Amino acid sequence: MELWELSARESIRETEAAYSRFVDSGRFDELLALFSEDAQLDIDGEMPLVGRAAIRSYLSRVGEALAEDRTVPLIRHMTSNLHIAVASPEEARAECYFVAITEEGVDHWGRYRDRLVPFGDRWVFTYRRVRTDGMRPDGWAAHRAANR
Repeated sequence: MELWELSARESIRETEAAYSRFVDSGRFDELLALFSEDAQLDIDGEMPLVGRAAIRSYLSRVGEALAEDRTVPLIRHMTSNLHIAVASPEEARAECYFVAITEEGVDHWGRYRDRLVPFGDRWVFTYRRVRTDGMRPDGWAAHRAANR
C-alpha cells in the first residue's frame, strides 16, 4: 500500500466520523463541508437530495422534528465495521453500519454506502445512501415515518 492511499484512508475515516458528530450536534455548516457542492444524499423513503442547499434544508427539518417530538432532543449515531475501498487517488467508496440512539435507547439502525473524492486536504462525499434496516416500533424514526 502506498503512502497516498494510507493518507486517503485516514482522511475518509475522519470524514465518516465527522458526519455523525456534526449531524448529531446540528453543526450543519461543518457537516455540509463534508459534501461536494453537487453531492447527492439518498435516504430510504425520501426523494434524493442533490446539492448542499437541499441537504441542509432536509437535515434542518429533521432536527426540528426531533426537537418537537422528543422530551430531550438528543440523537447519537454510532458507526461500525467501516470498509474503505480506495480505487484511485481520485475516487473511493466506503460503507459501514449505523445505530441511532435517542434518550429512550436504540431507535433505528442501518447502513451507509458512500462515494468520496478528494477536495483540498480532505475527502468528501459525492454520494451517500442511507438505508434503514430496522427501527423500534414505538421510537422516533417509526413515528416520523408514520407521519410522512
